[in-house]
Amino acid sequence: MAPTPLPLIDSTAWEHPADRAALNSMRALPGFDEVVRKIAGFISERGARHFFTADAVRVGPRQRPKLDALYTEVLATFDWQVRPQLYVSQTPIVNAGAYGFEDPFIVVNSGMLGLLDREEQRFVLAHELGHVISGHTTYSTIAVIIMTLGLRSMPFLAGIALLPFELALLEWYRKAEFSADRAGLLGVQDPRTAAGAELKMTGGSAGDDTIDIDAFLAQASEYETEGGVWDKMLKLMNTAFRTHPFGTVRAAELARWSVSEQYRNILAGTYARRGDPKPPLGDDVSEAASYYRDNMKAAADEVTAAVSRAKDAFSQAWNKRSGTGSA
Repeated sequence: MAPTPLPLIDSTAWEHPADRAALNSMRALPGFDEVVRKIAGFISERGARHFFTADAVRVGPRQRPKLDALYTEVLATFDWQVRPQLYVSQTPIVNAGAYGFEDPFIVVNSGMLGLLDREEQRFVLAHELGHVISGHTTYSTIAVIIMTLGLRSMPFLAGIALLPFELALLEWYRKAEFSADRAGLLGVQDPRTAAGAELKMTGGSAGDDTIDIDAFLAQASEYETEGGVWDKMLKLMNTAFRTHPFGTVRAAELARWSVSEQYRNILAGTYARRGDPKPPLGDDVSEAASYYRDNMKAAADEVTAAVSRAKDAFSQAWNKRSGTGSA
């Protein structure tokens, strides 16, 4: 069944509150605008396109026509009239990206296409189009350039405190992936397809074996809930310099949204439309605070439970030693 069209849908309908709040926090950093301006000036629009598409093939009616037709369907689902150029790059690395400043474009690696079936490819194209519609590409392009070249290799940034900028940019980039995953789900409108794509991007294809979506989602839930506060600290440190969240984290986050009232309302036709007033910044901050608070509450609950278990164990050991315990 073809996905339900979403006429004039605005990106705020699917954007994760932590994405918008992280972006606003990043923009508030001293010197942020200067860094963005200097890096964008260093690369330029033409330079960015050369940087990412020098060794890729542009998709069109004669070049990968099936992929081109699928892309047309994705654009129609989101009622997006501007058609960003789509490229395929020959590399076994499973990845795709949306890049550029004023004129964004999308690059899908051949390794990604070889891994996913048609509907999973639809999920990826919708994910990348979600980045474009949300206006992510300026910052994501800068993030990839930083990861590739390194800030220290850009002498024109001398004198600017770069570590806070880099950490804030990557924190936003990871949260932007949550938003784009939601766009991907809206593109296919089938949570199983979305989860299957996340599974393959995390662990590869089945080959002559078997892979199981439910087992993967159970693993994703286990990763989120296992361990204590120290484990959560380790997880934060492990992701601090990554552009993408771990695959299991993305799968769990998207699975939660797929059963939310917000997702159901969008499919029913109730969503923010382009041209509607944007939500106030305070709403973004409030929603993001709730998101982070829920995560911190889970950690705090684990601490409380651990203290309670330790107290019970101590009491039992003391009672046993003093002879007051029950038989």
